Amino acid sequence: MNSEKSDKNEKAPKDKNKVVVQIIWGIALTLAGIGVFFRIPQVMPRIEKIEQFASVMVFIRFSFYLLGMLLIGGGLKKIYIHFGILKDR
Repeated sequence: MNSEKSDKNEKAPKDKNKVVVQIIWGIALTLAGIGVFFRIPQVMPRIEKIEQFASVMVFIRFSFYLLGMLLIGGGLKKIYIHFGILKDR
């Protein structure tokens, strides 16, 4: 019975470290998504100059904004879930 308690105590710091790493990863994803939104206006004029992409500019712009939203949403979801796990401990 004592060995079960010691096993749980030994695993707790490792699990806590994994949760903290996941929270940091969520923050990185969120910041990357925000960076995409700031970068789109700078990159789009260069992409518009490429003749092959002229007919699909709406799709390209939509894809960039979707990518940014998915990064932000995924990062916030990861932060929310793992912060809840960390809070419960």
